[in-house]
Amino acid sequence: MTSISLISLGCAKNLVDSEHMLSALRTAGYTITNSMADADVAIINTCGFIEAAKTEAIEAILDTARYKETGHLKGLIVTGCLAQRYQKEIKEELPEVDVICGTGSYTAIVQAVQDALAGKKAAYMADITSAALEGARDRLTPPYTAYLKIAEGCSNRCAYCIIPKLRGPYRSRPLNALLDEARALSAEGVRELIVIAQDITKYGLDLPAQKRLLPTLLQELCQLDFTWIRLHYLYPDQITDELIDVIAKEDKIVKYLDIPLQHVSQRILRAMHRPGDRNSFSVLLQKLRDTIPGLVLRTSLIVGLPGETEEEFSELCEFLQDVQIERTGVFEFSPEEGTEAAELPNQIDDDEKHRRRLIIEELQSGVIDAYNHARLGQDMVILCEGFDAETNLYFGRSYADSIDVDGKVYFSTDMAIKPGAFVTVHIENSLGADLEGALIGGPQ
Repeated sequence: MTSISLISLGCAKNLVDSEHMLSALRTAGYTITNSMADADVAIINTCGFIEAAKTEAIEAILDTARYKETGHLKGLIVTGCLAQRYQKEIKEELPEVDVICGTGSYTAIVQAVQDALAGKKAAYMADITSAALEGARDRLTPPYTAYLKIAEGCSNRCAYCIIPKLRGPYRSRPLNALLDEARALSAEGVRELIVIAQDITKYGLDLPAQKRLLPTLLQELCQLDFTWIRLHYLYPDQITDELIDVIAKEDKIVKYLDIPLQHVSQRILRAMHRPGDRNSFSVLLQKLRDTIPGLVLRTSLIVGLPGETEEEFSELCEFLQDVQIERTGVFEFSPEEGTEAAELPNQIDDDEKHRRRLIIEELQSGVIDAYNHARLGQDMVILCEGFDAETNLYFGRSYADSIDVDGKVYFSTDMAIKPGAFVTVHIENSLGADLEGALIGGPQ
C-alpha cells in the first residue's frame, strides 16, 4: 500500500489542519507512517509567519527531499502558510517540491497525493476562505489532549502580522458543530481540551446573531466529561465581565489565561494597530487576579518594533516588574514583507533587538523562579505525560503549564502511572523552569 508521512510545523491551528489531511488520506486508503524513509509521499505542512518559521520550513523541505535519493520517496507536497505566501518562489527555487497546496486547499490533499504519485507538478490555490472548517481528524496530540479550533483566520490587522493575508478574515464555526466535535473528543477519552483560535474572545461576533458566544460555548463544554479546559488566546480588549465570571465559576476551566499584550507603550501599540496601554493592562490583569483565585497568566511581547525608543522599552520592563506575569514569550520584531510594520522608518538593528529580548528574558526568569519557589511544599494536581528514563522520574504538567510552551513537573513514585492520568504531587524542589516532587495521590 502507498505510505504517506507528514511533518506539521507551526502553531496548533496548523496542526488541526494536518489532522484533517491525515484523516482524508486514511479514508482514501493510504497508509500513514511516521518513518520518512518508508514513505512514498511526504507532506510538509508549513508555517510562514516570521523569518524563523520560514527557515525551519525550508530546512524541513530540503531534508525531506533527500529521501528521493536515499529512500523510496516519489513525491513531496508542501502545504500551509509558506505555500500560500510563497507559491511562486517555491516553484522557482525549490524544484524538489512536486505539489503545492495553499491554506484554502488543504482539503485537496488526496488529489495532491495522486498528482505526486503520477509524477505531476501541480498547485492548488483556492480562495483562502474556502477550506472546510469541519471534518474528521486523525489526531497528532497524545490521546488525552486535543485541540478544538473554534474559528479560522483573523480580522485584527496588526501592523506586524501577515496572518490575515494567509488565512483570511475571522470565521467562527457554528456552535452546534463545535459541541458535536467536543462530544466526540470526550467519547474518545480526551481529558484536556484546548480551545484555540487566533482570537477566541471574538468567537460568534461574525455569525448571524453577532453575539459573543465564548461564554456560552465554555459553559456547554464544561457539561462534558473533560477534566481540564484550557484557553488560547484571549485578546485584552475583548475580555468581558461575563467571560471573566464564567472562567472563575467553572472548575473545569483551568485558571491559566494566555493574553497576548505585545507591548505596553501606547505609541508603540497604536503603531501596531493594537488597543490598550500600560494602565489599562494593569487594571485588567489585577481584575482578573482578584476575580480568579490562583490565576496564572501568559503573554507574548514584541521588542524592537521600528522606532521603539529606550524609554518605551524601559516602560515595558517596568510594567513586567510591576505585574509579575508568570509566563512570557518575547519575540524580536521580524520585518515581514507585505506587512505595514516592515515599511516603517527607524528600523532597529538585529543586535539591539537581541539585546532587548535577552533583558526581558532575564527579568522573566526571576518571575518564574519566584513562582516556582512559592510552589514548594504545595500539593498540585498533575497530568502525567510519561516516564523519563534518564532521571527515573515520571513527568507531566500542572494547570499552570500549557502543552509545549511551559515547564514540566517531575515526580517520583513506585506505582506504574499511565500517560493521561491525573495524580497529586507534593512539590519539593524547583529546577529552573521545572518542578520536582513525589506522588502522594492518584491516579485518577
